Amino acid sequence: MSIADRRRALGLTQEGFAFTVGVDRRTVGRWERGESRPQPPQRPKVAEVLQMDLEELDALLTPSDVLPKTERLASSAHHAPGDPDEMIRREFLRHMAVSGAVASIPTGEAEALKPDADGFERMNGHLWQVYQLARAKHSVYPVVQSQLTALNNALRDGRAPTGSLCIAAGELFQLAGELAFDSNRYHDATASYSLAASASKEAGAYDLWACALIRNAYVDLSERRYRLAAETLGAARRIAQHGDGSLATKHWAAAVQAEAFAWLGDFDACEEALDEAEKVAELSGQASKGGWLRFDGSRLAEERGARYLQLNRLGLAETALKDALKLAPLAAGHSFRRRGAVLVDLASIGAKRKDPEQVMEYGLEALRLARDSGSGYVARRLQTLTAELGTIGRDPRIAQLKAEIGTLTA
Repeated sequence: MSIADRRRALGLTQEGFAFTVGVDRRTVGRWERGESRPQPPQRPKVAEVLQMDLEELDALLTPSDVLPKTERLASSAHHAPGDPDEMIRREFLRHMAVSGAVASIPTGEAEALKPDADGFERMNGHLWQVYQLARAKHSVYPVVQSQLTALNNALRDGRAPTGSLCIAAGELFQLAGELAFDSNRYHDATASYSLAASASKEAGAYDLWACALIRNAYVDLSERRYRLAAETLGAARRIAQHGDGSLATKHWAAAVQAEAFAWLGDFDACEEALDEAEKVAELSGQASKGGWLRFDGSRLAEERGARYLQLNRLGLAETALKDALKLAPLAAGHSFRRRGAVLVDLASIGAKRKDPEQVMEYGLEALRLARDSGSGYVARRLQTLTAELGTIGRDPRIAQLKAEIGTLTA
């Protein structure tokens, strides 16, 4: 993998990469063609932007022709040391390769080994909490890699029953997919969600399986494959019917399906899905799992507002979105992604109304949140807003906002 490969894998343009590092685009071009290398004072920033440590950057910058022949042969059979997504896939493939041996463990021995499976479940739950609270989501990558390695070793050594470890893999690959999705690496996110769905199906974990499909549908929504997303979410709703009726899985699937229907302009189907999602309030006890399933209906105010915006019902949308901003989880200093998304929607309403004051009020705060958190999700939402800002005219403040949004990188 070269600097150019790594940059493209992270969804960065040459211009965006150069701006973030603080060099000219032509300098980046020379680095990528191998005509020069980043100087030692520049390397910490380059490593930060490429999401690797200095040792990994040095390995990336070392031409293959200076490596010993045996090292070149070994490296050709492996992915680059700085690519966490390739490590995730490699560990899982090794995991599946040894699963047949673990399946042959006698039942009595497997029951005796149950504590190790419980340990994975507890650790995965902790990782989801860390991910949820982390301001920079990619910082969770190293721990996810470590957990995958431990999972693989447990299968190889036969320390836990296969079914339990497939459930652990289903959880962990959903988290890996979330990390990739937040960094705008859709191909890697899809691969991780597909692996999560396969592992969950193998274990007969219907709710976990349905959640993997729901997350995969978010990729389709981001790439404007709305009909495909609606079909995937319909499948998730059917699978969830076979799961735990006390969980909110089918209600989450309905909430996301409402978004797909809104993009398709189907108001009646959207309303039906939203009404189904709101039935989550009828569930008794703990409706979510805390990690891979966090839907409890608390987002429905902002979800409904966003759906009305998609359907161009601006008055209804603004009321719902402003109500959502008053909720404790969206208060200033809390969830960056959720608050950022609502702010972008309110700025979009201002753009549709050709109201520059509303655009600036909400757009600037969303821009600040995207910078503070490094969230690719909020950055992506802001970048879709720029297409609407061109309708406002030649207001210099709007032009400046568009320019600053253009400098955001994932």
